[in-house]
Amino acid sequence: MYRAVTRNIEVLVRPFYLEDRSDPSENRYVWGYQVTIDNRSDEFVQLLSRYWHITDGQGRVEEVRGAGVVGDQPELNPGDSYQYTSGCPLSTPSGIMVGHYTMRNGRGETFDIAIPAFSLDMPGTRRTVN
Repeated sequence: MYRAVTRNIEVLVRPFYLEDRSDPSENRYVWGYQVTIDNRSDEFVQLLSRYWHITDGQGRVEEVRGAGVVGDQPELNPGDSYQYTSGCPLSTPSGIMVGHYTMRNGRGETFDIAIPAFSLDMPGTRRTVN
C-alpha cells in the first residue's frame, strides 16, 4: 500500500497485476489499482480532475489528464471516504505511476493533493534496490 497526505486528505493506492488481461508475448502488461481517498480535514471537498505521470520500464513517459475519476467527481464531507478501481496497460513488465488530484473546497478554492508514487511490477520481476 502506498500513501500520501495533503491538507489532511489521505490517498492510499494498492496496485495489482492483472495476469488474465496481460499477454507478455505481445508486450502487453496490465495492472489494476485501487485508490481510497479519505477526507480527514474539517472541510467539504470535491475531486475535480486527475493527473497521472506514467513511466514504463524503458523510461517512456505518458501523461494523462481528465475530469474526475472513473466518470465521477466525488464530493467528500469531513470524515468521508471514496474508493475506486482503475487500470493501466504498459508495454513493459514494470513501471511507475505518480500524480495528483485537483480538489475544490466549499469556499471555491482549488488545490492539488498528491497521489503517491507506486510501482507496477509483474510478479517475479520486482526490482531490488541495493
